Amino acid sequence: MNKTILLEKRPVGKPQLSDFKFVSNEVENISTGELLLKTTYVSVDPYLRGRMSDAKSYVPSFELHKPITSGIVAEVIDSKNPSFKKGDFVSGMLEWKEFQKSNGEGLLKVDASKAPLSTYLGVLGMTGLTAFLGLTEIGKPKKGETIVVSGAAGAVGSIVGQIAKIYGCKVIGIAGTDEKGTMLTSTLGFDEAINYKTTKDMNAAIKEAVPNGVDIYFDNVGGPISDAVLVNINQFARIIVCGAISVYNNTELPKSISVQPFLVRNSALMQGFIVFNYAEKYPEAIAQLSQWLAEGKLKYTETIVEGFDTIPQAFLDLFDGKNSGKMLVKI
Repeated sequence: MNKTILLEKRPVGKPQLSDFKFVSNEVENISTGELLLKTTYVSVDPYLRGRMSDAKSYVPSFELHKPITSGIVAEVIDSKNPSFKKGDFVSGMLEWKEFQKSNGEGLLKVDASKAPLSTYLGVLGMTGLTAFLGLTEIGKPKKGETIVVSGAAGAVGSIVGQIAKIYGCKVIGIAGTDEKGTMLTSTLGFDEAINYKTTKDMNAAIKEAVPNGVDIYFDNVGGPISDAVLVNINQFARIIVCGAISVYNNTELPKSISVQPFLVRNSALMQGFIVFNYAEKYPEAIAQLSQWLAEGKLKYTETIVEGFDTIPQAFLDLFDGKNSGKMLVKI
């Protein structure tokens, strides 16, 4: 039998386990041109929360009572497609199923001998691409500049900070525990870390960490943390809006300061983006990330939980900050 996870209800506020439903059915037979995949790793990501609502977004909403999809690494266990053979590993946007068939479209072969399979969903996958392309295309880091990264211990933020160090920047990370802060500074090379949960005055804490101001802000969280960073930006600062996990579960429009005076006063740029905007740059980005990884200049952190049944809870744990780096489920 084959387990599948469906979106049973659209979440109101923070998602609950009751919003998901497990069903079982027989494994499908494949026809000519198809292959049968066995899920190996499942990526759970904050952006999936947006797809669970029916609000207009940059990607279609998940359909109710249908399987949820995300980045997955899978093993080919049977193939009637000449482009793939049994034993190959592939990555792609696939359904939350233990087994599924595919016609091969949208799948990329990945090589476990060159890097661990999990990295193709993290540092060498969309996570790494998001960090690299957001920082370099919008942030345009220069040696000697100062960057602040929110959600710094998360999948994207942890890579952003390391890339910024490679470019010669001073890097300040904002995270939610002292343990994460220690990981950022001692393992990943950040210059300083701020624990936003124990800091009473974020504006003052940022000003103390960056007395000469913020040149680049890589924003993964939004909300009051980002408000405090805005107060400290320099002239011609670049603000990269990658995510806003702090407000994804809000049921009302969040209250925030008006950004316009800060942008006008400092001739600053604030730009939102999605990684698909830069799809034509994926090959060169992956080549650069792979080189840095091989040279030991880039490290990655992962939080891996095991078992297909744990996927919904692993997703919920993102909103409580229970992950360091990329959150994955190993099947």
